[in-house]
Amino acid sequence: MLASPVKEIQIAKYKTLAMLISLTAGALLIQGYHPCAEDAEIYVPGIEKILNPQLFPAGNEFFLSHAHLTFFPNLVAFSLRITHLPMEVGLFAWQLLSIFLLLSACWQLSSLCFLSARARWAGICLVAALLTIPVAGTALYISDQYFNPRNLAAFAAVFAVVRTLEKKYVRAFLWIVFAALMHPLMWVFPFSLCVLLWAMEKFEGRAPGSSAAALAAFLLPAIPIAPLPSRGYQEAARLHPYFYIQNWAWYELLGAVAPLVLLWWFARWARQRRWRVAEQLCRGSVIYGFVFLAAAIVFDLPARFEVLARLQPLRCLQLLYLVLFVMIGGWAGEYVLRGRVWRWLLVFIPLSVGMFLAQRSLFPDSAHIEWPGTAPRNPWAQAFLWIRDNTPIDTVFALDPEYMHVAGEDEIGFRCLTERSRLADWVKDNGAVSMFPGLAAEWWAQVEAQTPWTNFQLQDMQRLQKQYGVTWVVVQQPGVHGLDCAFQNAAVQVCRVPQK
Repeated sequence: MLASPVKEIQIAKYKTLAMLISLTAGALLIQGYHPCAEDAEIYVPGIEKILNPQLFPAGNEFFLSHAHLTFFPNLVAFSLRITHLPMEVGLFAWQLLSIFLLLSACWQLSSLCFLSARARWAGICLVAALLTIPVAGTALYISDQYFNPRNLAAFAAVFAVVRTLEKKYVRAFLWIVFAALMHPLMWVFPFSLCVLLWAMEKFEGRAPGSSAAALAAFLLPAIPIAPLPSRGYQEAARLHPYFYIQNWAWYELLGAVAPLVLLWWFARWARQRRWRVAEQLCRGSVIYGFVFLAAAIVFDLPARFEVLARLQPLRCLQLLYLVLFVMIGGWAGEYVLRGRVWRWLLVFIPLSVGMFLAQRSLFPDSAHIEWPGTAPRNPWAQAFLWIRDNTPIDTVFALDPEYMHVAGEDEIGFRCLTERSRLADWVKDNGAVSMFPGLAAEWWAQVEAQTPWTNFQLQDMQRLQKQYGVTWVVVQQPGVHGLDCAFQNAAVQVCRVPQK
């Protein structure tokens, strides 16, 4: 007996759901999971502060400056409260959900562009394999190896584009609102692309080129004449060369321009086959990319606009890469991979292994997936967990301002993992300064007070105690004579600073 059409649709939905769940698991295995790495040091303390307001009595301005501009920490903290999940379990669950929703959004986008299932799935498989590919010179990935607001804004961006292509503009706007609530900058890019796609739909036939003019007119009022940056801000911005396109290497510039060329080719290819949605998406993406590339040049070269480079207009490439990979994968699935299983394996196994090995090289001294509830193998993480469990909640720490760049540290965030205050660092807190110039003076003073850390002796630690209330320090082996060290391992010592 033949199944009814309704039942066939339900079965197809279940198969799609199962496939997306499987790809989510596969993507996690490729990219790994490091809950307190890199920018988690900026975002996770905001969640911890909401859950326990007594945390971080000192130095909280370096992460609250970001947290006050987004509902991200409030959303995550609320979810943890209502589910009663431990922080590490909750963050892991959010990471899995964000990957699943991004792949689901890309599946819907691919379904609008391609007719065959093999083309659609090839596009999603390519996205899943390349989640942590560097996005040109922007210092971004498509999706990070830790949970943060950009991961939420990414899937919302794709859903907004899908709804715009479907002419469901209210739903598209709601996804843009969600992205804006999660990240104060990343919503601008899908909003711009959606405006462009809408303009192409409404006006392109009547006035060729009017869609590009509409997007440019939308962006131009957002380019004010900014004051020249302060010296402190310039020191912080100098540590972020990716803000300025003139500092990009040739291969990073290629990573910005080549997608535009490829998408232009895909637009012509789709037009020949009368795939209207794919053509509109690719053509719109090319215009969108060129407009933001022009904005990056304007922000970078004239001195009066230098401070505006912190807006990083080429972050638009994250969404552009997602569109590109959906198109490349769909084209390959339709014309190269087809129904030959061995071809799929020949492409995706080496690609996945290569991305896996690249991730292992980034975090060589940590487990590839730091599962919730498991003890860390990284000695710095072990010391940080000891601090969380054995020091007073109001303790102020000092450690090497460049500790996240020390070999073997694997860019693990101190505040994120210890839930304790520390003096400003050179690596992540300057990111807050680069976005909020008002923090520059205090940041620079604290960093200078800890420099050069590798030459510090007991009297230097006692000076920090008198100046900033530092009572504990983390020092690398073999340590500093005169400190009372309560914890040590092969890499570091955690020590009290005796009263002078």
